[in-house]
Amino acid sequence: MSLKKFDKIFAVEPGTKLDLSQNDLRDTSYFECRDEAEKSLRDDADAIDDLQDRLFAESRQSLLLVLQATDAAGKDGTIRKVFGPVDPLGLRAYSFKRPTPEELSHDFLWRVHKKAPAKGEIAIFNRSHYEDVLVVRVHGLADDEVIDARYDQINSFEQLLSANDTRIIKVFLQVSKEEQRERLQERVDIPRKRWKFNPGDLEERKHWDRYVQAFEIALERCSTAWAPWYVIPADRNWYRNALVARLVRLTLEDMDPKYPKPDFDPTGIKVE
Repeated sequence: MSLKKFDKIFAVEPGTKLDLSQNDLRDTSYFECRDEAEKSLRDDADAIDDLQDRLFAESRQSLLLVLQATDAAGKDGTIRKVFGPVDPLGLRAYSFKRPTPEELSHDFLWRVHKKAPAKGEIAIFNRSHYEDVLVVRVHGLADDEVIDARYDQINSFEQLLSANDTRIIKVFLQVSKEEQRERLQERVDIPRKRWKFNPGDLEERKHWDRYVQAFEIALERCSTAWAPWYVIPADRNWYRNALVARLVRLTLEDMDPKYPKPDFDPTGIKVE
């Protein structure tokens, strides 16, 4: 399938009015069955490894993948499954947590811009600058006028990256409230998962409806031609992983990185 066909199914068309409650988060119709999806994931992950090698060797363009979701949607698991085979030399993953005092003394994009991928790299943002229009909106941590201005500032920032050869894809892993409940309960019940549990997640869960609204606004305001948003159903881990892998592969294929031509004549060279 081409990237354009994938876009028609999962991308948020600029200017679209969203109602995330209408999405079927248990739909798995993109693949015929789970076995097909898991085979696709393996094939796509291997292809991503090859394409990243070309991207790194070429060193003319870069890829930024932004992952956003509510708690327990599977951002970490997605990264492991999709990028497991990739050479870490050209791969960077960053998690943006509560801003430090130094970060708060700058504009909200300052800490993010420093982590943008260099040419030849793939960078993954596990949470991102969108926290400043999601958490900040839900908890009223800034004035409405300040938050409203940030959407345009984000669009301009992403357009700047795009104009300088960074391809941007942004993925919202949408999980249902019931599925989130089950996953959070697993973190309590299963000893090896308890390290992941944060009692604060239960407080955040109380704001579910406000988070959904905040995501709808962010996706509506910030899905652009140069940095599109994709809504990926995340109630089924295997389906979520396969879809993100397919998106990354199709995007890299569209970027079409090339191995550079050698600056020497290899003809006749023989290593003794």
